[in-house]
Amino acid sequence: MTRIADLLAKGRTYSFEFFPPKTDAEQATLVATLRDLEPLGPSFVSVTYRGGAESRKRTFDLVTGMLRTTTLVPMAHLICVAHTRLELAEILVAYRMAGVENLMALGGDPPADGEGPGELSHAYELVELASAIGGFSVGVAAQPGGHPLSPDLATDRDHLAAKLALADFAITQFFFEAAEYTGLVADLAARGVDKPVLPGIMPVTSLTSIPRMAAMGGPVPTWMVARLEEADRRGGKEAVRDEGVAIATELCEQLLAAGVPGLHFYTLNRSSATREIYAALGLAAP
Repeated sequence: MTRIADLLAKGRTYSFEFFPPKTDAEQATLVATLRDLEPLGPSFVSVTYRGGAESRKRTFDLVTGMLRTTTLVPMAHLICVAHTRLELAEILVAYRMAGVENLMALGGDPPADGEGPGELSHAYELVELASAIGGFSVGVAAQPGGHPLSPDLATDRDHLAAKLALADFAITQFFFEAAEYTGLVADLAARGVDKPVLPGIMPVTSLTSIPRMAAMGGPVPTWMVARLEEADRRGGKEAVRDEGVAIATELCEQLLAAGVPGLHFYTLNRSSATREIYAALGLAAP
């Protein structure tokens, strides 16, 4: 097993994110995606956590399965909400016993089934718990535009700086302009924080996904909407998809030129857009 902190210390990383499947059809799609992306040799991959006992098991099974049956370096997501401190400690111990060394510590959204908020209120408390158990390389989330629950951007940056004082690295929510990332890093530097912050990349490959991006905390800028709509007029859905991949590639090029420590791709359990961006950047053949 390899710790992500050690990978980042050696140089730039390239990573992918997946979510645990809920159905047999989703499972088949994910298996095919993993087969497509594994040959690209990602530095690590992360597996999200949907909340609730059932999702907890899916995440655990997927992460430990990757560890046993692939060459991938997995990172497990874990959230505070709907868990007691003891439950979280038991989950962390189970991961360590299974050989998992990488953890994404998140506050988490309230689960849809109405379970309580949990004993830990903030992600930094989960980072502290993971550190107490030991053996983990821990990442935390960063919001270039600020967390929706933060009263203002300065307060958000203060909280992020406090998390990164304890954690090894951060991964951002997806965004669409390089200035959002460089502004975030500059704000952290002004607070004396220089831990690696990996930019999260999400290609927008359909017009229907634009409102969903805003709901997820990453509104699509007007210039980008205009480019996608023009592509739609020229060639329909396929042209929109190609334009979305091209825009994401341009963003990656700008970020790499700015010296980012890595790129983290939100795959939505699909491989084609990520493989095309990789090829366009000259990182690997599709």
